[in-house]
Amino acid sequence: MEAADFMPDETDIAGIKRDLEAYEARRASAYRQVRWRVPLFIGLVLVFVALIAWLFNMVADPYERWFSTPHVLLYVVGFVAAILLYFQAVKPTSTLQQSFRKTLLPIIFGFIRDMRYEHDVTPNSFDRLPRETIGTFNSKRFDDVISGRYEGFPFELYEADLRQGTGKSGTIAFKGVVVAFETIVPFPGILVAARRTNVAVGFFRGMFASKMQELSCGVPELDAAYDFHTDNVEAAQPLVSGRLAQALTWLRETWPDHPARVALNGSDGFLLLPQAKDFFELPDISVQLDYAKHVAPMISDMGAMLATAALVRKIGARDEAAG
Repeated sequence: MEAADFMPDETDIAGIKRDLEAYEARRASAYRQVRWRVPLFIGLVLVFVALIAWLFNMVADPYERWFSTPHVLLYVVGFVAAILLYFQAVKPTSTLQQSFRKTLLPIIFGFIRDMRYEHDVTPNSFDRLPRETIGTFNSKRFDDVISGRYEGFPFELYEADLRQGTGKSGTIAFKGVVVAFETIVPFPGILVAARRTNVAVGFFRGMFASKMQELSCGVPELDAAYDFHTDNVEAAQPLVSGRLAQALTWLRETWPDHPARVALNGSDGFLLLPQAKDFFELPDISVQLDYAKHVAPMISDMGAMLATAALVRKIGARDEAAG
């Protein structure tokens, strides 16, 4: 499919641009508001800290002025207060962008039926995603969650950030987009094609895969890039050696940056696209929103991801037909 297959027609584009004009007026107003709120809020904190520090100096020992324990505590409290007030000062912009995203996305994604948008919630399908696909993680965060129907099948698409550990010692289990969809033919068990990992990560993934058996697709490039695991070898081997291998080969060409992952769990299918990019983020509030630069790429990206999922979900059906 070409990107043009998902793009709205001229009438829809004109309607989108009218919505952008309405947003632009509110954006400019919110940006002007933030430009005076930030220096005012931060300035009030600085004045307050300086005033209290001066009062401390009036009663402090001359050798402890500016650096006594009360002073240090005051500086810490002032620093924390400045951070909190900064976020309060810019809140009108973040609120505006989030509300506009809820309005804009259903309009620009006209090829999605019964679309629903949520933010910062756990997707309904996440608990059914086989953990062998991502390994272990102790922290999770979800950004945009979009669900609806595409080409007649229901799907749930979400941006996920899954991590194991904290700080610099932490590792990313998965960061990118997950597309969950209903398969045409349910797979009798679990089948996972995940990127091949190092020994340490593989050990932790093995904790989940104790009942899973490893397979080979017979394509050297794919066997070097992927781990194939299943709890139903008889049903999985024809898929792994056939249409799944073909789909993964195509995915490597379509999404070349990082290997895409695929998982089947009964009637649930999952396509995982590792990406650092935030696909549905609006530009900074200081930037004027432009259809060609900011909106059209969103439509193209969403269409490409759903079209890819539509092809992946046909893997089992095609093999069954071929058999």
